[in-house]
Amino acid sequence: MHNRSWCWGWFGALLLACLPVGAAVPALPRMGADLSQTTVSGLSSGAFMAVQLQVAFSSRIAGVGVVAGGPYYCALNSVFFTWQCMGQNPLLPPNASLRAGFARDRAADGRIDPLEHLTARRVYVYSGTRDNIVRPLAVDATVAFFEEVGVPTAHLRYVNDIPSGHALITTGQGRDCADNASPYINHCQVQGQAYDQAGDLLTHLLGTLQPPSAQAQGNLLKFRQRGFAPASSSMAAAAYLYVPPACQPVGSRCRVHVALHGCAQSVTKVGEVFLRDTGYNRWADTNRILVLYPQVDALEPRNPQGCWDWWGYTDSRYADKAGVQPRAIMAMVRRLGLRRPGDDF
Repeated sequence: MHNRSWCWGWFGALLLACLPVGAAVPALPRMGADLSQTTVSGLSSGAFMAVQLQVAFSSRIAGVGVVAGGPYYCALNSVFFTWQCMGQNPLLPPNASLRAGFARDRAADGRIDPLEHLTARRVYVYSGTRDNIVRPLAVDATVAFFEEVGVPTAHLRYVNDIPSGHALITTGQGRDCADNASPYINHCQVQGQAYDQAGDLLTHLLGTLQPPSAQAQGNLLKFRQRGFAPASSSMAAAAYLYVPPACQPVGSRCRVHVALHGCAQSVTKVGEVFLRDTGYNRWADTNRILVLYPQVDALEPRNPQGCWDWWGYTDSRYADKAGVQPRAIMAMVRRLGLRRPGDDF
């Protein structure tokens, strides 16, 4: 794809011409997606960001998957609290009630959506019993936070009995189950069956789904992300969109899922393994789901590991609707929908 001319066929109506070798990275296309069922998930720092997106934009995001992430506003705008929020102090786990109080204050100030929307949202949370990077007691606080802000028990799924390390779990890709190492994609067995985390997560958020394709059949599109966020945000110049065959006609009204990588897990760090090996695309193929893969890279000295901002390295609004990274991600989601008067992109 990177070393030859690429004629995108159905994308011709969007781009007006085929792109020759060396052409500029194209803009994110408008897909006419159904944004009413937009969901988000992430691993590690991507999980912290997924929580921030769900809470800040609860009127627009229908559900969240949290894989090894802590509660909303956990670090209290300070890198000092990141150690606690990763569960590294067994005597001082994150206080879920305190974070719920901050969420209520932000909602009252209009910095995030009213928390009442969360009562209709679905939440999947995962913690591997052998995760030594974001330990289970930190993830326990995430579950307690969502309970505090009104997510019904029936809408909350907590998987915390699989002996995995710090990783997204696949049916066969990546490292051994208990590993805590790059690229943070592992495969695990549960009662003799491979655990399909992408399928479990998406089914909980969206309801009954069709079985996944054996192999991904769609197109992975690289697009310009810089128009949505400046380099100072630590967001990369380019990001990716997976488009299943059923979603290729513009206006096909597919759903959108935002999948957020963890620290040191961007394309710059590990290539396309997060984009191709985590299982989202196979489920997207058979269930009419566009998968958006935003990217964040290292930014010295504030973000040397290429993490999403969950402690305030961009600015103090990082967990609010006005935060540069949340705002950029939601602008990308909006672009995937139908054009509306007043859109900036």
